[in-house]
Amino acid sequence: KMAPIVVLVSTFLLVAVVPFGPDAWFTNFEAGVFYALAVSSLSVLGILMAGWASANKYSLLGGLRAAGQLIAYELPMVLAVIGVIIQAETMNLQQIVLAQNAGSIFGFDGLGNPYVLTQFVGFVIFMIAVQAELTQAPFDMPIAESELVSGYMTEYSGFRFLIFFIGEFATAGVFALIASVLFLGGWGIPFAWFGWTDLDSVANWMNLVGPVIMITKMMLVAFIIMWVRFSYPRFREDQLQRFAWKVLIPVSLANIAVTSIFKVVM
Repeated sequence: KMAPIVVLVSTFLLVAVVPFGPDAWFTNFEAGVFYALAVSSLSVLGILMAGWASANKYSLLGGLRAAGQLIAYELPMVLAVIGVIIQAETMNLQQIVLAQNAGSIFGFDGLGNPYVLTQFVGFVIFMIAVQAELTQAPFDMPIAESELVSGYMTEYSGFRFLIFFIGEFATAGVFALIASVLFLGGWGIPFAWFGWTDLDSVANWMNLVGPVIMITKMMLVAFIIMWVRFSYPRFREDQLQRFAWKVLIPVSLANIAVTSIFKVVM
């Protein structure tokens, strides 16, 4: 009975560290990135609870598949974010937003320095890992209808079944917020437009405009998530695991190495 609640609570705990404006945040946590990645992995506990407690072979197989998938794709997600941390030199999400909007690219500051440009490889890996974390197509083996009926949700109906779906789509929205903060500049706009230099010089009206900018970027990222979900066929389990361990993790490690070299040189 508690499994859907665990999945849903892990989603809303993520929102606690997301900045929506200069002063519009629930908590300005110095290790915000670490907290977000740690809390996002709690959902696997709820999924395992659902699969085990259902006393159904399809539910159990779905729960075990989900656990293996989330563990495999949590690693490339963490490694993709390390490149951002190296570039911003902080794990504070608010400071990451400031670093992007107060920065410049090759001396040009009209666009700031959104990390989607300098960390594009990391952004792609992060988005793929998010898709897998959500157990959505093409990474929906844990709930493959043709094999497992509805996977770990097979024995659920009514309100608890609804909570699982609310948790799934709410998690997509929250991960879109996290991606917006890490790679798209979050609530900010290039500070050069208004002559701002740091957080203290940002105008108060950004506390009203910032959330609108943030939600707009979130909707863009959420559109990408849903577009991939409805466009690509399902991976086989072996393809899914091979893609994580033999492609995403080596590429993300290479991205960290290149980012570190450029950080030292430049």
